Order: sequence, then C-alpha cells, then structure tokens
Amino acid sequence: MTWYRSLYWRIAFGVVGLIAAMLIVQAMLFVWAVSQTGRTLPGQSPGRLATTVALDLANELTRDPKVDLAKYVHDQYAAYTHPFFVMLSDGTVLTSGSRSFPEPMLRMARARLQGPPRFGRFDGARPDGSRPDGPRPENPRPDGPRPDGPRPDRPRGPRAERPEWWQQPDRLVERLDRDSAGMAFVRPSPIVVDGRLAGVVVVPRQAPFGFLLGRFAPMLALVATAVLMVGAVVTSALIFGPPRRRLRELESAARRLGAGDLSARAPARGGDEIAAVASAFNTMADDLGARAAALTESDRVRRQLLADVSHELTTPITAMRGYLETLSMPEVTLDEATRVRYLGIIGDEAGRLERLVGDLLDLARLEDGGGTLRIEDVPVAQLFDRVTARHERACRDAGIRMQATIGADGETVTGDRDRLEQALQNLAANAIRYAPEGSTIRLGSRGDAAGVALTVEDEGVDGIAPEHVAHIFDRFYKADPSRSARAGDERDRRPDGSGLGLSIVKAIVERLGGRVTVASRPGRTVFGMTMPRGIAGR
Repeated sequence: MTWYRSLYWRIAFGVVGLIAAMLIVQAMLFVWAVSQTGRTLPGQSPGRLATTVALDLANELTRDPKVDLAKYVHDQYAAYTHPFFVMLSDGTVLTSGSRSFPEPMLRMARARLQGPPRFGRFDGARPDGSRPDGPRPENPRPDGPRPDGPRPDRPRGPRAERPEWWQQPDRLVERLDRDSAGMAFVRPSPIVVDGRLAGVVVVPRQAPFGFLLGRFAPMLALVATAVLMVGAVVTSALIFGPPRRRLRELESAARRLGAGDLSARAPARGGDEIAAVASAFNTMADDLGARAAALTESDRVRRQLLADVSHELTTPITAMRGYLETLSMPEVTLDEATRVRYLGIIGDEAGRLERLVGDLLDLARLEDGGGTLRIEDVPVAQLFDRVTARHERACRDAGIRMQATIGADGETVTGDRDRLEQALQNLAANAIRYAPEGSTIRLGSRGDAAGVALTVEDEGVDGIAPEHVAHIFDRFYKADPSRSARAGDERDRRPDGSGLGLSIVKAIVERLGGRVTVASRPGRTVFGMTMPRGIAGR
C-alpha cells in the first residue's frame, strides 16, 4: 500500500490542514483587530508620533539641507509598525512603509502646506519664504494676551489682492475637515526649518489592514510553520502512535489466523473502537476455533462410524457366508437338524443385517430433520400396552416381568405416536438385554413441571459405570462389551442389539423437543424421556 493511501497520513493531512486554516484565520483576525484598535503605537498617540517625526526631520534638514530625506525616512522608520507619510513643500510624498494613502489625507496635507501655518511663532512668512508688507505683530498667537492700549492700525488693502491661503484659511480647513470626516488620521504636523514650512507629516490614527498584513506576514508565517511542525510531531506521537501500534497488532493477529494459527488473538485493551474491533476479532477467532474443533471431532466421529458400521455389517455377513459355504460343500454331510439350525442362523443374521441397515437409515433421517412428524395427544396406556405385548415373549424367555405404572398428570403425552412407541420399544429392548433373570422391568409415566416423563427402569446387576454414562447414546457404543456376548450363549437367547437403539431414542426425543436422561447404579438403571408440554403443531 502506498503511503498516501494510508489512513494515518490522510488523517494527519486533514489535521494539519485544519490547524493551518485556523492559524491563517487567527492571523487575519489579529491583524484586523490591530488595525481597528490602533494598537500599533503602544505608549504614544499618532499626533505625538507625527510631532516626533516632524521635529526629527526638521533637525536633520537644519543639520544637512541636502540630505536625502527619502532614504533617511526609510532607514529610520521602515521598521515602524505604524505607517505615515511626509509631504514636502514641493509636493513630494515620502512614505515610511505603505505606498498608498487615501486621497483625503493627501488633500489635507496639501491644504496645510497652502494654508496659514499654525505652528510655533508666526513670523508672517509665506510658504515661499517672502513676507507681506506691514509690521510684525508682537504676539501672533490669536489666543494670547493682547498688549495694553488700542491695537495699531494695520494696512488694509482690497480683499481680492490677498493670496487665497490668507483670505479664508479657516473656511478652507473647515471644508477639508468636512471632506475628511470619519477618516482615521490626525492633522498634519509641520516641518519648520529656519522659520520656513518645509513640509508636513501625516500619521493615520489606524494602520491600514494591508500594511499590517504585509508587516506581520513573515513573523506570522514563521510562527505558523513552527506551530504546524510541533503540532504534527505531537499529534503523530500522542494521537496516531498508539492506535497505529494497536492496529498493527490486530493486523498481525488476523494474518496469523488466516495462516491457520487458531490461537492468534488481538489485544483488546481499552474501551475504544479499536478495542471493540479487537474484541469482535477475538470472538470470531474463538468461534472459528470452536468450529474447527467441532469439524475435527465430527471427522473423527465419521471415521469411527464408518469403522463401526463396517464392523457391524461385516459380522453378520461373515457368519452368513461361513454357514452358506458349509451348506454348499458337497463333501460335507449334514443331518437335517444341523442343516435346519444352520439355515436358522443364516436367517437370524440376515434379519440382524436388515435391522442394522434400517436403523442406520432411520437415524440419518432423524438427525437430518427428514420425515414428517404427526403431532397429537397420545394415551400413555396404549403405548405401554403395545410395548408390553411386543416384548412379552422375550420377557418370558428371559424369565423377567414387565410392569407399567401411570402416575398423576402422566396419562397423556403429546408427540408422534409411532416415534414415541419406537423410542419406548428400543429402551425396553435394551432393558431386557441386561436385566437379570427374575427381575422386573418397570414402565412409568408421571407429570412434572417440565412436562411428561416416560421412564424405563431395569435391575441390572452391574449398572452403567459413570465414565460410560456420557457416551451411552453414541452410535455403536456398548458400556460393557462382555454383556453382549451372552447373545451367543445357549443359556441366554436374548437378541443382541445393533448399537444404534439408544442413539435412535435420543434423536427421536430431541426431534420432538424433549430430552433424554439416564441414571444408573448397581442394581438399578433408569432411562427417561421428558417431553415438553404444548409442542402440538410442530
């Protein structure tokens, strides 16, 4: 995967871009606020700055009349964060930083150069240095004290002969003030050299936004770059670092699981989204491990089943084949009784083989959910009567008795009549096979909170050992193989089972929604089928 497709880089670029945008907006707002509040002149006012610059330029011109004022202004005041301009008497404009100023400012400066000077002690000099005729007043300040006695007469000529700047100076200033109303600048400060007006200095009350932006841009860019670099490093280390390591661990666990390592697990520490994904991955891994174990066990059971089926099928086939070969030998002479006994054994083995195949097919249909069940209320007495009648001869031959008891709330059971009878027949046949002579097999029915319990109890001497109880319903499982050997004993003609009877019982009961139980001790073994109530309609 290329680096620019990584989620980490995309998030990092987004975060850095957001921080950069915020810094730019913050810088613009800062510059705008500074330009609006006029805080670029800490400690002094624009008027004081204008006066200071005017005096400094006047002193420099007095010291060196040929000084290059443009260079001097630039060298001395270029670093100031507040702009101003100087307009000389010849109309030349010198600036400290900003290259453009509003036209009303320029008009104001020109008016001050053309109008009557309002600075220092007025000596009556015109802007060009000439003096008007007439005596010099002793106190030129209009608001100063007047000398005692009547004012001396001044020559008065026609108003039209006076220069424009002398005729109506107050009206001119008033008009310029009206034109510049709302403009953020103060009145120009004069530059006086040897009593002559050499120029004026104009300082705006607020620095222009563009001027401040250009002045602060390098510093703001440097600070923003530093903040972005530090922010990117801190973000990578504190925000993206731990999730990246945890996702790497999750990726490694997923790869190991995909390679077949079912023990691979991802660390699920923390309570965030990554921990939730890791927990879900671990749950999936546990499920896959359980399924793999189940498949392994299923494969083992399948192999064992094939071996058991092969063995169970081979046994009767081998017996049948042996007796048939004996009967077909011409050199062997058999009497009629032996021949009839051999044919009877062959018939018994054929029947055993037929039952085994039928049981296998029946068990497969039950476990796969095949076949149709007819759910109805079945009288328990009818079931017990049919089981007793079915095994009456086997019980008489074995010298045992079969007794049925129906308890309270156990008169009726709900289920499939044929399947319930088949399950009880198998349990009864299994009890007859191991019940000692002279004992009693008890069929019972009673109601309880779980439903209706149908039980088959025998008095087997040995019972079932605890280690065999968990496997008693497995296919072809025999708790005590020595018991089945009695089927070949002439003194005990009880039929040997196929090893599938109890497996079929379990499949039938579970298909009907019930559960099968077994409890055993020496001298008493009880198999039970507990059928739940209200399963009609399955």
